[in-house]
Amino acid sequence: MKKRLPPLNWLRAFEASARHLNFTQAAAELSLTQAAISQQVKGLESQLGTNLFKRLPRGLELTEAGQAYMPVIHDSIERLAAATDELFGQGRRRPITVRANLVFFTTWLAPRLGRFRAAHPEVGLHFTSNIWLDERSKEASMEIRYGKGNWAGLRSVQLTHDELFPVCSPRLLSGELPPASPGELSADSMLHVIGYEEGWGYWLNKTGFQHVDASQGMQFDTLITALEMAVRGHGMALGRTSLVAEMLADGRLIAPFSQRVPASEAFHLSCPSHMQLSPHGETFWSWLVEESTRAGDNEHALMSQIQH
Repeated sequence: MKKRLPPLNWLRAFEASARHLNFTQAAAELSLTQAAISQQVKGLESQLGTNLFKRLPRGLELTEAGQAYMPVIHDSIERLAAATDELFGQGRRRPITVRANLVFFTTWLAPRLGRFRAAHPEVGLHFTSNIWLDERSKEASMEIRYGKGNWAGLRSVQLTHDELFPVCSPRLLSGELPPASPGELSADSMLHVIGYEEGWGYWLNKTGFQHVDASQGMQFDTLITALEMAVRGHGMALGRTSLVAEMLADGRLIAPFSQRVPASEAFHLSCPSHMQLSPHGETFWSWLVEESTRAGDNEHALMSQIQH
């Protein structure tokens, strides 16, 4: 059965009148006449079949029904106002939704977003992680994803140009120093990430250490968890330049070996081929592409310093 709700203007008139216990003050708040407020409250009482106020010579008093109804209406109006302001307030357009790879957002994008927000305070941003695969993902204006960039139905631009190399804490949890050569790697010291084509086996084969056993070690479903375990000394993760540059710079991680392998997979910014981005979407897209170029130059310089 369809539930019949009172008109919103009746509920607003009741809520304001209940707060002020005065029709005249409620009218002033809502920019209406006292007669209009009184009429709307009467309409609400008529629909509900009960009086909400006692009309007294010197003002109003809530009836028991009014006292019970007031908190519910007040909370509903406050929540509706808050949601409206969050999504559409201050004259802003609807925020652009960016579906982002979690490790890229945490290690690369988050430290840089302050610059974008300072330069473009008018652009609203809504981020969602791509670990949540549900229908809401279809609403994203653009997505940052990892792979080779050849996705059907999408246009994309490459944001990173990474090298792969092992990283670990300066001192392992056991108190030992990291091995001096990839040939000294133990199988249980490798931190594996499921779903990456270019994992430990790939790196060992490319660097000539295919004889090293890569079949053991802890496994994770996200790279961010593997990197966190590496920072905490639990083993060695296979790092990607764009994701570990900051952790190498501040000493949380080190790269103990000189061997590096160019990655064929990368992080890409993408959106549906048929989609026309909003002006704010175009602003964020352009900024992200420019930022990736600047970051690539900085990362190259950092890796050169580390290597020498």
